[in-house]
Amino acid sequence: MRPGMSRPGMPGMRPAFSITPRLPMGALRSGAMADGQAALAQKGPLPKVDFRAGDMVVYPTHGVGTVQGLEDVNVAGIALQVITVTFEENRMTLRVPTNKAASAGLRKLAGPALVKQALDTLRGRARIKRTMWSRRAQEYEAKINSGDPVAIAEVVRDLFRNAGQPDQSFSERQIYEQALDRLAMEFAALEKTDKPTAIERLITHMRSAEKPGRAAEEPIEEDEV
Repeated sequence: MRPGMSRPGMPGMRPAFSITPRLPMGALRSGAMADGQAALAQKGPLPKVDFRAGDMVVYPTHGVGTVQGLEDVNVAGIALQVITVTFEENRMTLRVPTNKAASAGLRKLAGPALVKQALDTLRGRARIKRTMWSRRAQEYEAKINSGDPVAIAEVVRDLFRNAGQPDQSFSERQIYEQALDRLAMEFAALEKTDKPTAIERLITHMRSAEKPGRAAEEPIEEDEV
């Protein structure tokens, strides 16, 4: 794996460390210099870390994981304190320096206000830009990998209307499923249920926004700005 690159198939933000269980600890050394030694060096007192073992957290490009604890590691002569996060679904372990946690987007599960905003977004009208699909696809991918549940909900909302339709392209279906999966992963953790149940609830929530006896409203088409 090249230094600083995310797991194949998961474009977006670059994790400071991304290590699969198959790699030896030596891989940490080879991947640690993604942002340069000076950027990784922890100068002065260690930052206050609000993550504890057992906490459910979200990492933008990988979704929901579980904090295993804090570790002190030495990378190319640089002492680092890292947060170790495991992702059961991907069978992957991620180590993020504590001084990079915030900028990397590592966060706790969404609070009630953010959850409500995401759910309200799902029930809104789709907003489709009048631009080429390839550009829209890039924007959707960026939203999915932002780690923001509201932005991810926008992708699900925009692509939901055509989900399962014969004229839906493969890439459109793929992005829709990726966004729905990522959103459901966090909702499942919040509701302490499994992901299939969370997916079903989210779809039911979106369908309930459609008025009885009439088809879903046409999406709003927006001119490119």
